Parts: sequence; structure tokens; C-alpha cells
Amino acid sequence: MSTFGKAIPVNLFGESHGKAIGITINNLPGGIKLDIEKINQELFKRRPKSKLSTSRREQDEVVFLSGFFDGKTTGTPLTVVVNNNDTRSRDYTPNILRPSHADYTAHMKYNQSQDYRGGGHFSGRLTTPIVILGAIAQQILEQKGIIIASHINSIKDMNDLNFSDVTPNEEILRKLQQSDFPLINNDDQSLFEDVILNAKEHKNSVGGTIETCILNMPVGYGDPFFDSIESILAHLLFSVPAIKGVEFGKGFDITTLLGSEANDPFQIVDGKISTKTNHSGGIQGGISNGMPITFKVAVKPTASIGLPQETVDIETMSPTTLNLQGRHDPCIVHRVIHVINAITAYGILEIMARKEGLSWINS
Repeated sequence: MSTFGKAIPVNLFGESHGKAIGITINNLPGGIKLDIEKINQELFKRRPKSKLSTSRREQDEVVFLSGFFDGKTTGTPLTVVVNNNDTRSRDYTPNILRPSHADYTAHMKYNQSQDYRGGGHFSGRLTTPIVILGAIAQQILEQKGIIIASHINSIKDMNDLNFSDVTPNEEILRKLQQSDFPLINNDDQSLFEDVILNAKEHKNSVGGTIETCILNMPVGYGDPFFDSIESILAHLLFSVPAIKGVEFGKGFDITTLLGSEANDPFQIVDGKISTKTNHSGGIQGGISNGMPITFKVAVKPTASIGLPQETVDIETMSPTTLNLQGRHDPCIVHRVIHVINAITAYGILEIMARKEGLSWINS
């Protein structure tokens, strides 16, 4: 189901080449002032804008169908749509399965009735309304002092610094928020871009990793076992197309340490308890401990590539070769990073609203 949430349930709808895509956000209290310009800024970051991305150009104009009046939420379901205008459906055929796409699985699950054009409901195009959701959630969280930002941690075998190599603070996170291609070490941006352009030149694609930091998250949020912070965020993060792995704090690398190295010793600084290290990524027992929450996601190489690929014609049940047409990204890491910020903001808002209640949002 394309539905999630208990305190603030959301419903995602639409297809890549359908008339429109959108989202309904339920239970937002009335009276929340929304900065439309900030929503548009987040959408602009996600949009393709250079030779590093697809040539599909959607304007992503936000249309409020309900729940919004005179600059504020009304308290009724907030429904937002974005029209699809720059589609080219002729590039897709229903019978030729594209490797590593949802073509086959959706074909079988939905009784051979799914919209195959551009991946239909499974397309990365559906991350547009997620960005709108995140932009709204971020506006609420920032009023509570919570800041969320991500950086490109790697693309193929090119690596940026980690948050553990610096001390995450508001200045660092603000700079990352303002960038279309966020890196901690900006001096290496051209090298990252060269990796992407080299893949594009060879009709191929590359993936990478994204690292996220949530700053100023108070102690005590998260409900073990099944509604822990990791559980809810991982659930949402894996809902983003192309995400194939999630790790919190030190992640898989913590397995190479001894317990004495992996543990985070407690300390008192200015009368407040904190930890000397942050291998746990700001979460212990599924609950926030007041340290920055950090995690990484793995983004697979874009499945649509220009090289010939072995596949199957599902209509004739015979092997064939796919020579893919269309407009595709050689890498989506630098675009999906803004989706990760968005889905994280919604996840944190959902976690906090479950504990504090909806009236807390306007307090």
C-alpha cells in the first residue's frame, strides 16, 4: 500500500506518465502557515538541471486541491498534486521487461494491468510529492530547532568525508541544505562529476551512498520494539526507489571493532549528559539519546542504461535483447539526496507527533 503513518498518515498516488502525481497528508492541525517558496526550493533541488541528469524537464508546479486556504492549513486532509507535462510514452513497450525495474513483478502482482509507461507508480517521479511532504515537515521541525541535512558520501569508488570526521553543527548542515550537489569536502566536486559523466559517456550508470544527520533531536523519542527510530526511518527510507541498504551510526563497520572500541562512553558537559563518541548514531535501544542521529543509505546504479541487455519478451515468452530508449539519469545520488532529507523529516515528525500529540505541532 502507498500509505504510511499513525499520527500523520499519508497517501501517495499517481503514475510517471499519468495526468498527475500527488499526496494526501492527513491530521495536520489547522493554522499551520506554509512557506510555498520553501516548498518550491526543495522541489528545484530535486529537479534535473544539468548534463549529470535526465533531459526530462518537469516544472513541478504545486497545486493544492484541499486542506489549504489563505496561506494556512485548514485541518482537513491536505491534498497536493503536480501535473505531468513532459512525458514521452513511446519510449516504453509493455512486453519487453527492463532488467532491475519493477516491470515483471508489477505485471504479475497487478494482473497484467499496471501502467508500464516510465515505470508507472514505481517511478522515481513519485518522489516529487515526497519532497513536498518533506518540505512541509521540515518547516514544522525547524520551528522546534531540529535540522536535517545530507551529503553525498560516495559515488562509485569516489568518497567524501564522513560526519564522524567533522563535528556536525548548524553551520555545516545549513551549507549542505543549500547545495544541489552537497559534499562536506567541496573541493572534490569535479571529481565526483567526472565519475558520473564517464558512466554517461559509456552509456552506463553509477550508484553511491548518502549520509544524513539529524541535529538537535531531544532525548527519549522512539518506541521499541517495532516503532523504534531505526524501525520507522528504515521503513520509510527503503520506500524510496533505488535504496538498497540502510545503516545507522557506525553501521556495518562496527562489526570490526571490539566492544571497548564500539561502546559510546558517557560524559557530563555543561551539566548535560552526552557521549564521547557517537558510534550508535544518536540512538540507543531504539530511542534518541540527544546526540546527532546519523545514518547512511546505499543507492543502486540507475537501472536504465543505454547498453544492450539480455531480457525476456513476456508476450511471446522468448529471450530478447533490450536496446533501451528514453531519457535517463546516469546517476541519481545527487537528486535522491533531497528525497532522503524529505522522507527523514516526515519520519521524525511522525515519531515526535506520536509522543507529543498533534496539538504540539502548533505549540
